[in-house]
Amino acid sequence: MRDRDEHGRPRNARPRDAYGRPLPRGATGVPTMPDELELGPEEALEEAQRLLDADRPFHAHEVLESVWKAAPPGERELWRGLAQVAVGLTHLRRGNPRGARALLTRAADRLEPYAARPPHRIDVAAVIAVSRDLAARSDDPALASAPLKVTLRAAR
Repeated sequence: MRDRDEHGRPRNARPRDAYGRPLPRGATGVPTMPDELELGPEEALEEAQRLLDADRPFHAHEVLESVWKAAPPGERELWRGLAQVAVGLTHLRRGNPRGARALLTRAADRLEPYAARPPHRIDVAAVIAVSRDLAARSDDPALASAPLKVTLRAAR
């Protein structure tokens, strides 16, 4: 059963490993993102990139998901797609090629409408290209430990 707060909302009280897998209670895990994380797009992109660069895609997903849930309707699917890229990377790290392929493909499809006019300097075309490439190669067991480089922002 999932932990809940005093209002009955689910909370992530269980420790987790670097790829978001729950650990036994009392184990030492890596810090997770706060359940009520509120970052603007610029801060979220910086933090998500930092986490991706540190090979913590599960945590990057949590950051991007927080923006997705608060985004205006015209950007909601963009942030959802970015969060799905991070989940796809998480599946690669967990050795789940089928889940990775599904999420990375779905993410790339969801991001396509934003490629022509990407907001917030997001390099949508590059994220789509990397997502499709990784989806196509998701059965390669080396991807579970190979460096995975996803750059969210276009260079200034």
